[in-house]
Amino acid sequence: MKQFVSFTKKECYHVLRDKKTLFILFGMPIMQILIFGFALTSEIRNSPILILDQAQDAASRRITGKIAASRYFDLEQSAMNTQQMEAAFRSGKIKMAVVFPAGFGDDLLSPGGAQIQLIADASDPNGATTLVSYISSVIGDYQQELQAGTSVPFRIIPETRMLYNPQLKGAPNFVPGVMALVLMLICVMMTAITIVREKETGTMEVLLVSPFKPAWVILAKAVPYFLLSLINVVSILLLSVFVLDLPVKGSLLLLFAESALFIVTCLSLGIFISIRTATIQVAMLVSLMGMLLPTMIFSGFMFPVENMPLPLQVISNIVPAKWYYRIVKAIMIKGLGFSAIWKETLVLAGMAAVLLVVSIRSFKIRLA
Repeated sequence: MKQFVSFTKKECYHVLRDKKTLFILFGMPIMQILIFGFALTSEIRNSPILILDQAQDAASRRITGKIAASRYFDLEQSAMNTQQMEAAFRSGKIKMAVVFPAGFGDDLLSPGGAQIQLIADASDPNGATTLVSYISSVIGDYQQELQAGTSVPFRIIPETRMLYNPQLKGAPNFVPGVMALVLMLICVMMTAITIVREKETGTMEVLLVSPFKPAWVILAKAVPYFLLSLINVVSILLLSVFVLDLPVKGSLLLLFAESALFIVTCLSLGIFISIRTATIQVAMLVSLMGMLLPTMIFSGFMFPVENMPLPLQVISNIVPAKWYYRIVKAIMIKGLGFSAIWKETLVLAGMAAVLLVVSIRSFKIRLA
């Protein structure tokens, strides 16, 4: 254990002396979090929504049918009460709920018109705004059908409510995405390069003939980047709270624990890449390009995963950033606890364990 600590200190000194590495480690997250203050918009399809029909009349069923027939929505089972609806929002099963009050059909004939409540998950403000717009269009279309050929002024007044982000700020969407993107790129790329550098410079042979176990060599090289990545998490959270006015609504300790698990997963992936590659250029290409696009596309940060074809949705499940992005949004934006993210946590833990075991088993103690 004393040898392991000594080797880890040596790696930490090596990282701290490298100004370029420090710039990448600390400059990238600060620049990303400050300038990545926009979100790409795209068409939303197959978004899960829920219907709370307290009216149970012909008008509410007709509107529900039109919503179900739209390709933009994936209608979940209707809720019986508000408690079920709130539980569905907390678990992330739905993006929006449409509430028909009692007597909805009768209110259509009244001078004041009928009200309908639209409740959206605004932790993704662009998606929530788009969904409200889609639903409003369906309601407007039904209104036109009622008014066709009659002089009765049927009126439906939507009442919109945005959960988790009523001001529709962009920060609640891009801060979790930037955290996943930065940690994935830094941890994977830096770790992938460090072992390959030892191969190219010829120092790996010296390490392998030493009494130091190969597994400890790998782990010791990952420890400095683990500690520095935790510092990155702190810097991103400080920027989000004091610069972007985005407080952490959930448990800060749980968020750090989940971030540490994600960092371990990314480090394990970086170690696997470094063992499988022979040059720094190849390691950088695989870690940077191979991780950048999947993280941006399949994490749900920029494009909703449910919009994608089924094969791509299946592929997205092997991208660690997808699960971490969901975890951060649940803790940081929605203020949920471990009971809401235990599945995502198990997935990340499984990925970390598999990658680490495969990497250590694939590590060759004799270099060709």
